[in-house]
Amino acid sequence: MSNNKMVTKANALIESCYTINLVAQRVIILAIIEAREQGSMAEIGGIHHIKASDYEKHFECDKTNAYRALKSACESLYESEFVWTDKDTKGRDRINKSRFVQRASYCEGGGYVEVMFGNDVIPLITRLSEKYTEYELKQIKDLNSIYALRMFEILMQWLSVGKTPQITIENLRTRLGVEEHEYKTMGNFKSRVLDYAIQEINNYTNITATYEQHKEGRRIVGFTFKFKVKTKKDLDSKRDADTPDMLTSLKMTDKQRSAFAAKLARMNELSSYSKPGEDYQQFAKQIEDELLDESKHSFYIPYLEKLGFQPS
Repeated sequence: MSNNKMVTKANALIESCYTINLVAQRVIILAIIEAREQGSMAEIGGIHHIKASDYEKHFECDKTNAYRALKSACESLYESEFVWTDKDTKGRDRINKSRFVQRASYCEGGGYVEVMFGNDVIPLITRLSEKYTEYELKQIKDLNSIYALRMFEILMQWLSVGKTPQITIENLRTRLGVEEHEYKTMGNFKSRVLDYAIQEINNYTNITATYEQHKEGRRIVGFTFKFKVKTKKDLDSKRDADTPDMLTSLKMTDKQRSAFAAKLARMNELSSYSKPGEDYQQFAKQIEDELLDESKHSFYIPYLEKLGFQPS
């Protein structure tokens, strides 16, 4: 599987509501490519093998992290639901809720995962829909934020015109997978999600994007995105050596991750991010899982620094 392989998704899937981490999304993308190469619906609905060596190759991480990433993706994949809209026989909007996979397995010591797509996903990844979006795998290989990846897919829907229609803030949060309790203020949403995603897209993909915000009175109600494909000269030029890398790596042992998660769970600044009814131990487990997700690192780094952790 080479990086010039095409990823194909029905627009209904790109526009659907779901929350999933970056690793699980990458596994789905690799499985989609393999599924489309199978050649028949029966095979597409079968078991797809994603090797840690393939993950390591396409997303340029070391073997240890690739194994760990695939293993953590299995639980996330099996638990993940998505909600999408289509039409009934009378043309009315129909809201559907389903799972991405009906099975996700990890072979202990084998270095691979097995994914079996849910029946509802198959038509959404096989270009059976008239409305679909395609992009090259190599364009998203360096994106380290789930928000950047999903923002990129939204933009690719409008590649032929280079501009999206206005997207309401509620719809954009849904399509980016931002949960209700996350980044509630517009300032946090823009700095932690939107600006971060656009910067990653501009740095690491073949397009350059900007956005315009739309207001009703003083309240921001939506955004419009414009983008253009980079020229060969743009793609060949190196990033300015004086520009610092925006991504910071959280290199932690399992013991450190558990210890810092317990401390983070008791910080007053983070209390609003716990789920209703959660105790400190449950919240700490949630944070510990999120510290494995690179798209969450930028959020936690300022709080970790307060606790004395020095990111590399």
